[in-house]
Amino acid sequence: MRIASPSGPLMPFPLDPARVDAAERAFGARFPRAYRDSMILGNGGSVTALDEDWQLHPISDDSDAKRLKRTCNDVLRETTEARAWPGFPEGALVIGSNGSGDLLVFLPAKQDGELGDVVYRFDHETSGLEPVAESFGALPWRAG
Repeated sequence: MRIASPSGPLMPFPLDPARVDAAERAFGARFPRAYRDSMILGNGGSVTALDEDWQLHPISDDSDAKRLKRTCNDVLRETTEARAWPGFPEGALVIGSNGSGDLLVFLPAKQDGELGDVVYRFDHETSGLEPVAESFGALPWRAG
């Protein structure tokens, strides 16, 4: 599958669903369906939210050297680092960054063992949360 972008064609790296399952087990919660499906299709990419471009962190894939290198900044690693920040929300999963320190996150759902569908912006300066989309599927996602 090739997806066109202003800078040319992008080549997504599909992800084995078993790797998403493993990431969910390691994190301790199920990821929202739209996010999960997008990562299986292209494992990373970018979205536009709040008039900014956000680079999505991939899910770890060590199936070959190229994929391992491409996924070294995976969602679990980025979440572990963000947990050291003052005010980072408990149980949040970091899925992306705007390059200026702010993060896109999912928060735990009311049901144990699941993340909610709403995508939030975590402001690294104020520790504030701002909803940016009712679901990952509502964001303009670009694989690659």
